Amino acid sequence: MNPDRFHVTLASAGRPVQHGWWASEATARAKFREWVGEWGLPGARITLVDEETGRVLTTWPETP
Repeated sequence: MNPDRFHVTLASAGRPVQHGWWASEATARAKFREWVGEWGLPGARITLVDEETGRVLTTWPETP
């Protein structure tokens, strides 16, 4: 299991503010939801990426 597979990024005004990496997608998704609850303010962007595939799994706010 790759400990750095799932990467959550918090950006504000287009600049990275906080990062976290997890081996478990379930853990990373839980952290994503936690960050949206704590930091989901106007101007913030939170992204969950599967680093192994390069696929963006989810973002906040959602991209139209």
